Amino acid sequence: MQVVWLLIMALSLFGTSLMTAQILPVKFGIRGGVNLSDYGGDMKDVKSALRYQVGFTADLGLTENIYLQTGLDFLTKGGKYKPETGKEVKYNPIYLQLPVHVAYKMKVAPGTKVVVNAGPYAAYGLGGKAKGEEKEDIFGKDGFKRFDFGVGAGLGVEFGILALNVGYDWGLANISEIKDVKVKNKSAYITLGLKF
Repeated sequence: MQVVWLLIMALSLFGTSLMTAQILPVKFGIRGGVNLSDYGGDMKDVKSALRYQVGFTADLGLTENIYLQTGLDFLTKGGKYKPETGKEVKYNPIYLQLPVHVAYKMKVAPGTKVVVNAGPYAAYGLGGKAKGEEKEDIFGKDGFKRFDFGVGAGLGVEFGILALNVGYDWGLANISEIKDVKVKNKSAYITLGLKF
């Protein structure tokens, strides 16, 4: 019975948020930036690698201060892996990533807001290479799985139409195709965007 009440309350809150979102403005934008990526899990001795990202954004107002932030990013992740014996391998996977974050925006000065956001993401591997391995394709047998998901959090500042954001994505999915080996994406980023 408690589950039913919780479900009814959640649906009511979601419906109220949707009705509010129709009244408040929706802002679209573009962003670009750099990532500092590596891997967690069973891959030891992985060095971070500088990568990039570009994408489209959408901010949907739920209340005056709370927003749903989403979009679609084209980004690269990866890292540099050098085992104790063997040569260095540079991983450069390319993903299409969809974040869904809840953001709180606090006005601190005229035209300036501080933004805190967090939420899940889902990503799909489009391609990429593993330079230094006999088999360079990064996805597929003995490589990485294409689907990835995780959670992210960020802190940003909006100056009018400009938006600066720093954040971190923690991969929760084991992307390794090799049995009994765990590999998870990790990525810190900084982006600069325009909101229209």
